[in-house]
Amino acid sequence: MNIKHRLDESISRWNLLENPFYRAWSDGTLPQKALRTYAGEYGALISLMPSGWETLADHEIAQEEREHLELWNEFAQCLGTEAGEPRLAQVRKLVGTAQRLFSDPTTALGALYAFESQQPATARSKLEGLKAFYNLPQTVEPYFEIHSHNQHESEKLLDRIELLSSQEQEEALGACETMSVALWDALIGIYEAEC
Repeated sequence: MNIKHRLDESISRWNLLENPFYRAWSDGTLPQKALRTYAGEYGALISLMPSGWETLADHEIAQEEREHLELWNEFAQCLGTEAGEPRLAQVRKLVGTAQRLFSDPTTALGALYAFESQQPATARSKLEGLKAFYNLPQTVEPYFEIHSHNQHESEKLLDRIELLSSQEQEEALGACETMSVALWDALIGIYEAEC
């Protein structure tokens, strides 16, 4: 089995579209206070994305991620909150995991792949849910609109992972699994706190 199949198999075990938080969002049953909590808590992860790309010396995507953080902040402001230090244990663990994995190029590749490969599908789902069920200003939509299109970040990451040695690929795969679990658990934490 090649490395792409192994990475994707790992991610599929923690498919965020199957998470109760995102399922409730897509169904329109997620309370708006849960969206507010998500915007504030999960914003701590979004603020770390540029650092992961900087570790890979990809300054162009790091700059894009900084610009995307501004869109996230608009999303949070529309919900009456702002991204800050997370208070939920699972989100704090996600942030700590991301900081650790983003500090090394090999593990940053795997951790970013876990996030970026799911981003277009989750962003589309969230955008559709926002439009269909939540009476919110359109200024909540741009972050998800931009990310609902494949920005080719995951392909770029995969190309670099494929160039790694066998041992480094195993490290990237482990980081992908660790990040996938942490992303899943953070959403469960928000869901349990607000639903």
